[in-house]
Amino acid sequence: MKTLTLRLSALLLALAAVGVAHASKDDMDVARLNNSLDQLAGDPALGSYAQAEQARARDAVNQLAQARSRDRAHALYLAERRVDLARATAQLQEAQLQINRLDREHDQIQLDGSRREAEQARRELERQRLQYQMAAEEAARQAAAGAEATAQAQAEAEQARKLAAAQAKVANAAKKQADLAAQAARAMRAQMQGDSSSPADDSAKKNGK
Repeated sequence: MKTLTLRLSALLLALAAVGVAHASKDDMDVARLNNSLDQLAGDPALGSYAQAEQARARDAVNQLAQARSRDRAHALYLAERRVDLARATAQLQEAQLQINRLDREHDQIQLDGSRREAEQARRELERQRLQYQMAAEEAARQAAAGAEATAQAQAEAEQARKLAAAQAKVANAAKKQADLAAQAARAMRAQMQGDSSSPADDSAKKNGK
């Protein structure tokens, strides 16, 4: 009888030890999962994401802490999956935010590039416009200079024509004067010759008588 009592006592002590060990293991799992959630919540990059998933993971861990021995394995599996899902969702949301930021930066870079190209095109257009304006002004100056030169040449030609006409008149007048002088000279010679021959003729007439 005493031997049986000792055996029962030893069995109860063993069962108690096993229960303590399971309880200790239960506490370690709960502490581990809570610690993982605490790290996620305190992460400066991920803590602000997946708030709903983090809350559901906390509930799953609390249910694990209160689960009976026969439900513990299932509760532990659910709690671990909830914690993993919370971290994965936070990482996904943070990555999506980074992608959106990069997309905005890419769009901004493209917009800046388009603005730079538009500004370069505007400057090139302005440069070409100035060149065209300068060329047009130069052509106008050349045309004006050409017109002035043409007008000057026409004026000089007209002046030369008038001078030639005046010289022709002077030449004609001089010719007329020369003709008149020649005529006067011939008349004077004729008269002189007539005067010198008159006494001789009178003497001949007298002798003939």
